[in-house]
Amino acid sequence: MQNVLYTIQIVLGLLLIGAILIQNQSAGLGGAFGGDSAIYRTKRGAEKIVFRGTIVLVILFMLATLASVFFS
Repeated sequence: MQNVLYTIQIVLGLLLIGAILIQNQSAGLGGAFGGDSAIYRTKRGAEKIVFRGTIVLVILFMLATLASVFFS
């Protein structure tokens, strides 16, 4: 059981790192298509999906970590 939880944590951690790196303002989806500006704007399209996906990954990672603590 512990090995499965550790594997899930590693996979979620790597996915979370990737999702955070994609959101980097200067090199992210907005900057890749020329949408980099200094004014406030709302997230649209793929950028919004990546943002919400990152939130889901954080929640799943936290739950996996708590499960690992309680089942050890």
